[in-house]
Amino acid sequence: MKKNELSFWEIWNMSFGFLGIQFGFALQGGFMSSIFQSLGAAKDDIPMLWIAAPLTGLLVQPVIGYMSDKTWSPRWGRRRPYFLIGAIMSSIALFFVPHSPVLWIAAGFLWILDASINVSMEPFRALVADKLPPSQRSYGFVVQTLIIGIGTWVASNLPSFVSFLGVSDASEAGELAMSVKVAFAIGAFVFLLSVLYTIFTTSEYPPEDMAEFEKEKQQPNTFISDMVDNIGNMPKTMVKLGAVQFFSWFAFFTMWSLATPALTEHVFNTPSPIEADFDMTIPSVKDAYVTAKTAYTSSANKIGSAMGTYGLTSMLFALLLTLYTRKRSINRKFLHMISLILGGLGFISMYFLPSPGMLYLSFALIGIAWASILSMPYAMLSGTIDPKKMGVFMGLFNMFIVIPQIIAALGGINYTYKLLGEETIYAMVVAGISLIIAGLCNFLITDPSAITYRENNNMEYAQNTK
Repeated sequence: MKKNELSFWEIWNMSFGFLGIQFGFALQGGFMSSIFQSLGAAKDDIPMLWIAAPLTGLLVQPVIGYMSDKTWSPRWGRRRPYFLIGAIMSSIALFFVPHSPVLWIAAGFLWILDASINVSMEPFRALVADKLPPSQRSYGFVVQTLIIGIGTWVASNLPSFVSFLGVSDASEAGELAMSVKVAFAIGAFVFLLSVLYTIFTTSEYPPEDMAEFEKEKQQPNTFISDMVDNIGNMPKTMVKLGAVQFFSWFAFFTMWSLATPALTEHVFNTPSPIEADFDMTIPSVKDAYVTAKTAYTSSANKIGSAMGTYGLTSMLFALLLTLYTRKRSINRKFLHMISLILGGLGFISMYFLPSPGMLYLSFALIGIAWASILSMPYAMLSGTIDPKKMGVFMGLFNMFIVIPQIIAALGGINYTYKLLGEETIYAMVVAGISLIIAGLCNFLITDPSAITYRENNNMEYAQNTK
């Protein structure tokens, strides 16, 4: 089927739901560790508490991709039913996460939240490849990244913003600050609203051969055998991109799980107070605990705000790429390589920061890497896979995102950073080294149609050949 080129606003509408998805991810990534610490988690236990995120992605995304490939409704399309289901579940989980009374409930809500976000997210990736011709796919993924950047920056600043409006950062032992609760409630509303906007402004192409599609639907469910077959027949470019993705996502998982404890200690000198160290029966000691916890929450909110800079930078970088890729081709391989190396330097610079204000520069460099991670691998991949299996292969590609995170959560982060020293800030140094390695792994990519799209590239030429 020949696909018409879409205007900027048509691509914007089909990608707008990612604003809400990123509200969920940014609030989760920026503040979940501080929620865990506020409920009594030790800092070395935090990566394991985060294991919900990659495990749900590993299980959910390939399943949803497979199911959406085999779904068609004349009214709702192929991907949009999954947008809606995921948005409703994510919004409910977002609202209740900061109201968790104990640590295990917060961890449980993280499982629900991340599973729900993944239900929405994978079909959004597939939708770009579904609707856009190969010549516009880099452009489409970059526009998606632009919206993700907006969502990251706004959501990361929400707790600080509501605190600025007068909502309190103070909380008792075992409770969370009202500023965090209000921010998550706003995020839940934005998530649902933005996904609904995409659902009602975007149409989808029907299957090219409806009779064949219906015939395939009537066949017995062969999910397991299909998955095994698809894994065994991954395009070689997909496997090579897996090496790049492994080190990229190890780095970002390290940031999401340990940036807050690392930076509150190393940069702000306001570590999370340990309740067991305070005798709460003595009023003055209890007041000291509340003061220390309020200082920690305030620092954590500032770190979340600084972390939002990577969303702002990724938005600006994506905007430049959007303007450039509308009419020109780019060398995706070298662009991705340089971007990842700059992000790695941003992580390493955190160890040498002379003041908290310099965190914004570190996260700005990380934002360049983030913009590229959210667009270039998918643009490189989309030209090398069968369009009829776009959903399932985008889901399987997620394995190269979640496996490094699972390894990191199961002790990979704690082991590697302690090779450098006991201070948690060394985890950010490890993240930087990992991202630089990811950049260098781009030398593995050799498929011309993955590196640069040209009109005379035959998409089938690349499929399963490089």
